[in-house]
Amino acid sequence: MDRPSPSHAHVMPWRWWRRVVVGSVEHGAVLVRVQADSGFSGRYAFLVVVSGLIAILGLLLPSSAVLIGAMLISPLMMPIIGLGFGIATFDLAEIRRAAFALAAGAAIAVVLCAGFVALSPVQTVTSEIAARTKPNLFDLLVALLSAVAGGYALIRGRGETVVGVAIAIALMPPLAVVGFGVATLNGTVAGGALLLFLTNLVTIALTAAVMARLYGFGGHLSPSQTRLQGLLIIVGLVALAVPLAIALRQIAWEAVAQRQVREAIRASFPREARISQLDIDFEGRPERIRAVVFTPALRPDGDARAGAAIRAALGHAVDVHVDQVRVGGESGASESAQIAAAQSRERERSEADLLRDRLALVAGDENGILLDGAARRAEVHAAPLPGASLASYRALEQRVAATVPDWQVTLLPPAAPLPTVGFEGDAPDAEGLAALDTAIWGARRLHLPIGVSGRHADMVIARLEAAGVSATRLPGTGAPAALAWQAPAR
Repeated sequence: MDRPSPSHAHVMPWRWWRRVVVGSVEHGAVLVRVQADSGFSGRYAFLVVVSGLIAILGLLLPSSAVLIGAMLISPLMMPIIGLGFGIATFDLAEIRRAAFALAAGAAIAVVLCAGFVALSPVQTVTSEIAARTKPNLFDLLVALLSAVAGGYALIRGRGETVVGVAIAIALMPPLAVVGFGVATLNGTVAGGALLLFLTNLVTIALTAAVMARLYGFGGHLSPSQTRLQGLLIIVGLVALAVPLAIALRQIAWEAVAQRQVREAIRASFPREARISQLDIDFEGRPERIRAVVFTPALRPDGDARAGAAIRAALGHAVDVHVDQVRVGGESGASESAQIAAAQSRERERSEADLLRDRLALVAGDENGILLDGAARRAEVHAAPLPGASLASYRALEQRVAATVPDWQVTLLPPAAPLPTVGFEGDAPDAEGLAALDTAIWGARRLHLPIGVSGRHADMVIARLEAAGVSATRLPGTGAPAALAWQAPAR
């Protein structure tokens, strides 16, 4: 009987793969290694702590080199590999061990990073943090290719370094960003980074399961179990791919929109004009566009022309403001000096926009906000907050003002009930003095007179009037002194 020659191998590729490739894999040794390294241990917990601290430092600095160090440690790699091999072999015990190690490691990393950020004076969203808050379909493809390389390296015994670099490429940094978002109460940052982490985790685990089956692991499974595996893998990848594809489409649209906005602004000014700065807030409704244009000739209708051109390009309403800076003219000022002045104005405008966003959270919307950029004054009508006292609104004003020390922030509260003034002997006690200060603050904000009743009403009225607050005596001789808003004098 004639034997098939090697030239016939291409006719039966699957048989050749099983005989030559799968047959050369030491399945038992690979499984022993996976099971030994995929569970929770003291060494694993130590590496999670070290990797998490390195990752959060790299994010806050920000430093790509430091982040690479966190990636190279790759403590989360083996639990994910173990999860994939457990799925491939239907080993429920291995799936539970790997899932527990992975969940415990992720929890340790998030709590540790959140605590570090809470104690850190630096709590700014850096470029490295922002880059991990908007995952898209490309991130899934990176995770898939990384899992292919890592799975091959593990099965074929090609060394730990390839596995670490390939699989841990984006696991610990997103977890550190989740911790940052938790510490700063930033749900957008935490949610986006968590989606990136889950994208990489699920993609790597399912791809590792596919690689394991291709190399002969799980050969004992029945056809129905194999079909269930395939369905699980397809559903998992599709469930991730759909929202990530939508995110990628949004990113592509934003890139096109940014180009269209630039072209529309350039077309609205002389050919020699150039755009110095362009900021687009795609999250706003409508989108908010701010630009600085250096131009040899100022155009009074520049805002209107640019706005019309942008609306025509994008097909919907936008909020456009263009600052024009004349350069190269006859003003006598050097171009560099004009540019510096323009940049200074732009910084002030950006600061005002940031302050407006913060005050909008207090007011409920932007309608109750007044900003005077020249005088650096801000006024906001606070929305009623359930259960909030007048002291709460005063503390809120102080908290907002502390974030913009160069601005004078005035918060106009609702007419919340006034506090009572307690006395110790014939003088207000510590809490009474604080209540008086709060009442004076509220009266100055609302321009309302205060009625006072109680045994020490005359003393309280004297203190209020000394502070410039109109006050009247009300019937009553009890204690402590009670305060109430009065109708303004006509």
